[in-house]
Parts: sequence; structure tokens; C-alpha cells
Amino acid sequence: MSLFDRLFGARAREYPESRLPADRQAAVNGSSAAHEAAHLLRAPTALMQLSETEALTVVGFMRPRRFKRGTTIIRQGEATDTGFMVLVLEGEITVETLIARRVNPVTVTVLGPGSLIGEMALVDGGARSASCTASTDVACAVLTRDALEALTAEQPATAAKLMTAVAQRLAERLRDSGHKLQVYSQLVQTMQAEIDRLMPTPDQRR
Repeated sequence: MSLFDRLFGARAREYPESRLPADRQAAVNGSSAAHEAAHLLRAPTALMQLSETEALTVVGFMRPRRFKRGTTIIRQGEATDTGFMVLVLEGEITVETLIARRVNPVTVTVLGPGSLIGEMALVDGGARSASCTASTDVACAVLTRDALEALTAEQPATAAKLMTAVAQRLAERLRDSGHKLQVYSQLVQTMQAEIDRLMPTPDQRR
């Protein structure tokens, strides 16, 4: 049986997406599947700052979602229905972004189990910065903004730690992007200098 089925069981069919099951925490406490999901949530590709207990608590507030291969989970620029964060349990997701003057999107990365998507929009409710498509059939645990508010009301310390971990993750991503931009800028300058060296000046053409 898959981790998704062991974690959510009947909840995946019994509860509609818009409803938070009242017994969510009881459903995960002591569950080996919940510990596996918490381990994924604490992976280096997710929120490694959380303790196991904190991760277990967060997992208890998450909802089950499945996506068929080829489904667009998140669309770049979308500004509605952005209040959710996805933890990949099974399958792979391709992250793509549109770049000016290019018709086709550029693949940024492919994410597997233990990866997070959508955490920035969960925090600020802003438009999505990239598109995420299911490369295979995907099983996920989703934390919605409603669930985050419930977590904040019931477990404020854990909610605060979660938001701190998300903020640190986003800061690391920005630093990495800044470094890549710096390298790209240096490469452009080097290429331009080489082009200038190879191209004759007006004086040289005479």
C-alpha cells in the first residue's frame, strides 16, 4: 500500500477537499505513515528546520490530493486559488517558467517526494511565480490557508515555527537566485568582451 493510502486511508475519499476533518490529529498520531510523511516534510528539499513533533503536527492538518499525469497543479501568473502549499509524497512534478522573448517555457527543475511547491503564495497570497505540472501521477499532502489558520489557532508555536521555516527556505532560494544572476551577468560581460574583441572597429575597417 502506498504512503498516500496509508497516511490518509478513507479520508482521501470520505472528506471533500473543502472540509477539514475534526479527527485529523487522531488519524496521524502513532501512525508509521505519518512519521514517513513528517520525515519528507523535514527533508533538505522541504522544511528541515522543523522538529519531528512539529512536522507530525503539520501533517495532521494536511489534506489528500491526487493529480493525474499532465495536470497543471500551479500555473504561472495565476492570482486566484493560490492559498495552498503542496508536499510531494509520490511521483514527480516539473517546474517551468516563462521568459521574455521565448515562446516555450523553460524547465527549471523536476521535483520528487519530499519536495514543496507553492509555499510563497501560501504566505503572501500573491500570483504564482512558476508553473508546476505533474510529470507522472502524483500523490500529495496539501496545506491550505484555512488549515494554516486552524493550525495557528490550535498550535500557535508550531505555526510560528512553520512560518519561520518557510521564510528561511524562501530566503535561501533568493540568495541562490541572486548568485545565479551574478554568474549569468559575468558570463554575459565575458561574452560581450569577446564579441567586441572579434568585431572590427570602424577604424580597423578602413
